[in-house]
Amino acid sequence: MSNSEANENSKLRRQLKAYISHAQQNEQKLLRFQEQELQFISANGLAELINALLYDFRRRFEHDAITLLLIDSEFEIRRILENLGLDDKHPDLLFCDDTSSIMHLFPGEPMPRLGRCEAQSNRLLFPAYKVSPSSMALFPLMRNRQLIGCLNIGSMQQERFIHGAATDFLERLAAILAVCLENAFNHERIKLLGLLDPLTGIHNRRYFDERLDEEISRSLRQNKALSCLFLDIDHFKQFNDVYGHHVGDLVLKEVAKLIKSQMRQSDVLARFGGEEFSVLLVQTDKHTANEIAERIRQQIAAHQISLGDSTLGVTISIGCSTLDNNMANLVASKASQQLLARADEALYRSKQQGRNQVNFFDFGT
Repeated sequence: MSNSEANENSKLRRQLKAYISHAQQNEQKLLRFQEQELQFISANGLAELINALLYDFRRRFEHDAITLLLIDSEFEIRRILENLGLDDKHPDLLFCDDTSSIMHLFPGEPMPRLGRCEAQSNRLLFPAYKVSPSSMALFPLMRNRQLIGCLNIGSMQQERFIHGAATDFLERLAAILAVCLENAFNHERIKLLGLLDPLTGIHNRRYFDERLDEEISRSLRQNKALSCLFLDIDHFKQFNDVYGHHVGDLVLKEVAKLIKSQMRQSDVLARFGGEEFSVLLVQTDKHTANEIAERIRQQIAAHQISLGDSTLGVTISIGCSTLDNNMANLVASKASQQLLARADEALYRSKQQGRNQVNFFDFGT
């Protein structure tokens, strides 16, 4: 064999070795993408899906930055996340109010965009990162030919994402993510339909009862105080009789909004039935619960509901009870019954003593 033939064979062997190595790398990459797809598809709920994207996906592929920007024109997605307690836990989960906030990122038809990350893009897509990415890969999320958001991947390396680079795996992953997100949000919407009061938009008694069991168990386990308020609109029947049911509905919605304005995100507000509302104040002792109840009463008493050419004043009676030092010897079901019974009895006292006041019933009395 001549030297030229030997050199050519050596060159071919190196090329073959490089091809095999490249194929093996692609195979490993494909396996990682398949694992990620399966994790998205099998996510048990919205919280797990978001974690799979913002944390597991980033770690699995060693990305410097990952964010998800969703279009939420009706604030519906953010209400769902608030209901799940996720609204302030993910700084890389971003929202905009309309498609125009995203469409300028994709001139013409929504297609993946790779290239340098400019200052304007950094402010919109990677606001939580102290060191801004130098290059980015943006993938529009489409459902039923509608843009619902975009998946954004950033790199500190300027040459990591360049125009024209292959994105087949990531495009497929983004398409699967869009389907999974839609399914997860639809699932949460269905759940909320059964747990929300359609008139006031706050939770209903079913939701309250579920949360009560959870919070009672947590309070007993952690020996933390838990307070309950029962609130009843004074003379509510007269609003319906004198002004009509449409005014009665307006009163209920206004009162629900005023009560909610005095609560923390960890607290639970529900329409218990008719004109009666219930509140769980998590990790709240008797003194603080009494202060909150009095603030609610004062705010409602000072508020005037507009009826167009006139205004209407409303007052509310409140009963409070707190689960505290007596918790250790009670089982959860017994504690739940007594907490509600004491709050209801305190509310009855407020009604009997003239309405528009707060009464507190000590749990141990």
